Formats: sequence, C-alpha cells, structure tokens
Amino acid sequence: MGTDSRAAGALLARASTLHLQTGNLLNWGRLRKKCPSTHSEELRDCIQKTLNEWSSQISPDLVREFPDVLECTVSHAVEKINPDEREEMKVSAKLFIVGSNSSSSTRSAVDMACSVLGVAQLDSVIIASPPIEDGVNLSLEHLQPYWEELENLVQSKKIVAIGTSDLDKTQLEQLYQWAQVKPNSNQVNLASCCVMPPDLTAFAKQFDIQLLTHNDPKELLSEASFQEALQESIPDIEAQEWVPLWLLRYSVIVKSRGIIKSKGYILQAKRRGS
Repeated sequence: MGTDSRAAGALLARASTLHLQTGNLLNWGRLRKKCPSTHSEELRDCIQKTLNEWSSQISPDLVREFPDVLECTVSHAVEKINPDEREEMKVSAKLFIVGSNSSSSTRSAVDMACSVLGVAQLDSVIIASPPIEDGVNLSLEHLQPYWEELENLVQSKKIVAIGTSDLDKTQLEQLYQWAQVKPNSNQVNLASCCVMPPDLTAFAKQFDIQLLTHNDPKELLSEASFQEALQESIPDIEAQEWVPLWLLRYSVIVKSRGIIKSKGYILQAKRRGS
C-alpha cells in the first residue's frame, strides 16, 4: 500500500475538504466485516476500508490536479435508485452533527445524500442531538438553527418528514410548540430507558408523533476516532489536521416487503485552517 498511501497523503495535504461515501454496504462483498459488534465499530471499519479502497485506485491525473475537494468512495459499491422504482422505495436518513456549529451542514448533507442516491428528495430525515459541552443540558436554542434548516428543506421539497432523537417530553414539547414544521417522529434510546417514559408516550400520542427506538451510542463518531482511522489507512498524513463536520447514515427500504435494498454512510471532513 506504500505508493497508494503516498499519493493519498499528497492529495490530502493539499485538499481542504474530504467527502467520503461508502456506497451501498450490501455491495461490499469481500470488504464487508462479517459482524461488527457496535455501530461505532462498523462505522470506523467502513471509513478505513473506504479510504483503503479509494487510495488503491488513485489515478495519476488526480494527483496532477490536486483538487480542493476530494471525493473518496468505493466505486463498485455506488448504487443510485432506479427512477422507475423510486415510488416503491422509502429513503430514510439520520444526520449526526460532529464538529460543525454551522446549520448549513444540514443542507449540504441532504444535498449530498440526494446526489449519491440519485433522488430529488428524502422521505425522512432524523437529526441526532447536536454536540454540546459536558454538563450542559440540551435546550431548544441548541436545536433551533438545525431545525430551521430542516424546515427550509421540507418547504423546498428536499425532505418529506423530519424527526428528532433522544428528546424527553419537555424538550419535544418545546420544539413542537416553536416549530413551523412539526417533528413527526422522535427516537428513544432503549439503552437509557427500557420502557418508554409515560409522559413522552402520552404527549407523542396526543400530537401524532411516532416514537421509534434506536441503539446508537451518544457519540457515534468522535474527532479522535475519525483521525485514528485516517492515520491507520494513510500513515503519511497529519491526521489531526482533519475534522469531521457531519455524518449521514441512510437506508433504502422496499416499502411492500420491508427489506433493506441499500444502506451506507456519507461523511464530510475539513482540514483545519483551510
């Protein structure tokens, strides 16, 4: 991997932005790890293997160009939705804000997901709670800029329905009362509560909000774990210069059969100071 790694390192040293997309993980074949034990482990494995696969296929032309934005992907796994089958598919995404305090991350993530999948809109987007300082409770003010951007995307028909994750009854009620486009779902982590809180259940029922369950960790991707994956795949770079801004996980489900046709990750990272 030496030469591949050097070419990748040279490109990353000059670029300011990295777009990493795994393509459809169901198409990975030999790349697929049989059974990752956690979502974080699966994600880290996906990042490393995508970087390895991309570095092994860098063309001399790309090295001569030194693009500012690097598109890093597993080319054989990329799979757009057939327009004739679009009505039969439900396209859902969950967005994790990692190192960005800019609500424009929301739009760029949704735009990129639509482009990757070859669709005009996503059926559902759930936003994970944005990162906040230790000891600070999540408030409506933390969510508002991201939610306003999601509302804009609903109004411009890029998204059909939007939802939240890990809000308690008070937080969900505050968002519901303030929002123009109401949340249609709220994910609850069953690791933190084995039974749905009765006040949350009652509120959700009253306002027709779907309560879903999930088992994502509080921090699916940290800056440190991204940098470690980057350094292991491409040793010739200053990995600490790179900061992940957001991560989007998507799934495409055949509505009539409930089976997953496609799933994958898309990630954007920036080089510090660029």
